[in-house]
Amino acid sequence: MTSFNRDGHAGTGPGEFTPDGCSVDLYARLPGNGEAEIVAAALPPGATLLELGAGAGRMTRPLVAAGLQVTAVDESEGMLAHVRPVAPAVRAPIEDLDLGRRFDAVLLASFLVNTADDAHRARLLRTCVRHTSPGGHVLIQRERDGLHDSLEPGSSWSRGELTVTVVSLEPAGDGASRTCLAYDFGGARWTQTFYSRNLPRPRFEAALAEAGLAVDSYLTDDRTWVRARVERDPASPTPASSPAS
Repeated sequence: MTSFNRDGHAGTGPGEFTPDGCSVDLYARLPGNGEAEIVAAALPPGATLLELGAGAGRMTRPLVAAGLQVTAVDESEGMLAHVRPVAPAVRAPIEDLDLGRRFDAVLLASFLVNTADDAHRARLLRTCVRHTSPGGHVLIQRERDGLHDSLEPGSSWSRGELTVTVVSLEPAGDGASRTCLAYDFGGARWTQTFYSRNLPRPRFEAALAEAGLAVDSYLTDDRTWVRARVERDPASPTPASSPAS
């Protein structure tokens, strides 16, 4: 059986890397791609927001500028060094996080929900539920349906100065794959190798339901951005049944 833990993740190129193979130098340079605008439009003005996996703050900065009260979480001190000038930051693994407080919204972006490890996904989503206030929402970025089937080694796409190339893509069973991407930006090249899993809409929504979440709305036509509501908190005790009269 294939193990999808982060021992199979790696990165190459100049500078520091996170445990899952992300380049701190690359992420600190990348411009936004409209993600923060989607998030800000889905929340009330001034909302408190817990940003899980904030990285170097590509979304944090415009979200703070939009008036949201952001608390950023990442396990990389190198990443958070770029965040702390603009928002409170917590260094911690997402799956073990328990801040003892709740927020109007929790953000799980960067396709983290597409982890190939089902148990890890469940822990990420439980962290979201654990930190969401009653009536609040969880905002999730997921891969579009069929993305894995559309990629092949050698394919590439560009955004501004950034060019991304698929170096390799190895099926690992049950919709999972081990992918190596190359990032060319500003005269330097980085690679990241990682496991991910295709999550068609029914499987994605089933994972939400297992964690106590349900889709409130899909925020984009391609359904890559989702606003979910908390239906139940798995950590809360189940109310005792009333005795029969």
